[in-house]
Amino acid sequence: MRRIGIFGGTFDPPHQGHLEICKTVLEQLMLDEIWLMPTYQPPHKEPANVTFEHRVNMLHALIEDETNFFVTEIESERKGRSYTLETVKELKERYPNTQFYFIIGGDMVDYLPNWYGIDELKTLIQFIGVSRHGSNFDDSSVLRIEMEEVNVSSSDIRNQLHAHNKPDGLPQSVFDYIKEYRLYEY
Repeated sequence: MRRIGIFGGTFDPPHQGHLEICKTVLEQLMLDEIWLMPTYQPPHKEPANVTFEHRVNMLHALIEDETNFFVTEIESERKGRSYTLETVKELKERYPNTQFYFIIGGDMVDYLPNWYGIDELKTLIQFIGVSRHGSNFDDSSVLRIEMEEVNVSSSDIRNQLHAHNKPDGLPQSVFDYIKEYRLYEY
């Protein structure tokens, strides 16, 4: 049975911190692959600043040198708001011989009770909480992974791009894509 980590997010834009989380989980849990899954339309956030297609392309640029990382566009097939429960059901139906793990930041674990269909979702998939600075979650159903702090966020990167600076933590391949398509007013 294949063991695959799913790392969902807006990825607006994707950055080095996302890559480091994936590398840490892949190594510590000895997974076969990590699939990065951009949300089509986040259910609890404002819409992304750039299109789904641009976010997918930036993810491909982010992982271009990684052999065990892939991008899945499954959430774009349903359009509308992306609910993890519906996506996980679809993944399990398509890939019945795969054990999936859903990767979230440790800071999001306390928010899990607010997720749509969380009780059912926890029966379908193992959550992995990546512990970062300030994330001391206490949910025994979530597998805890420790990693070094990566001090970078998509919102900080967007702010630096608005100021026409090349942000720290933004890989050159993603930065080149942003410049080429003039994203984030760069």
